[in-house]
Amino acid sequence: MLQKAEGIVLRTVKYKDTAFIADVYTDVAGRVSFMVPLPRSRKASVKSVLFQPLSLVELEADFRPNTSIYKIKEAKSWHPFVSLPYDPYKSAIALFLSEFLCRAVRVEADNRALFSYLRHSIVWLDECRTGFANFHLVFLMRLSRFLGLYPNLEGYSEGCYFDLLNACFTSLRPSGHSHYIGPIEAARLLTLMRMNYDTMHLFAMSRVERMRCLTVIEQYYRLHLPDFPELKSLDVLKELFD
Repeated sequence: MLQKAEGIVLRTVKYKDTAFIADVYTDVAGRVSFMVPLPRSRKASVKSVLFQPLSLVELEADFRPNTSIYKIKEAKSWHPFVSLPYDPYKSAIALFLSEFLCRAVRVEADNRALFSYLRHSIVWLDECRTGFANFHLVFLMRLSRFLGLYPNLEGYSEGCYFDLLNACFTSLRPSGHSHYIGPIEAARLLTLMRMNYDTMHLFAMSRVERMRCLTVIEQYYRLHLPDFPELKSLDVLKELFD
């Protein structure tokens, strides 16, 4: 059945010489895969340039039941980017987040709240001019809420540890495992969890501290999501912001 949808491109994989497969998170069907034919002319109804990391697309596809890969009839940009593909820092963040989402957001039914959060975040990053160095950190912490992984913030007091495995603060150093961070980093993590896109520029953080926060967040997700791999784009992001 032909149906219109909005989508966020997570990744593309080459398929033969005439098409590629695009993994897209949509507003009507959650994460799905589309067969995208390579255009043979400028007048093609589906252009491959639309399917860049985190691109926002509006498409019409044949959503047939019991099908794992859908065919696209028509596609166009829902929000043409003004800076995301052209700013090296933003494009590195987009590459990292698209890989992260591809691993963290598995095949599932539609989640309108998650889709709205992703769409709002991408548009915000594209349109902001300065003060986005902490964007990916705030994005990942808030994403955990939509995936059911948001840590318990209750019970914090100065000097607490943060138990990554049990997702909570504790006054005593966790025993039985080594997945925790000390009081200084725990306090920084609490500050990070209280940030939002509009206030994050007010929190000064060195590059070393920012990269350490990113490492801890990745470790947290790897503990709570099965088969979550090391991300290749993380090294690129670290080098760019180093």
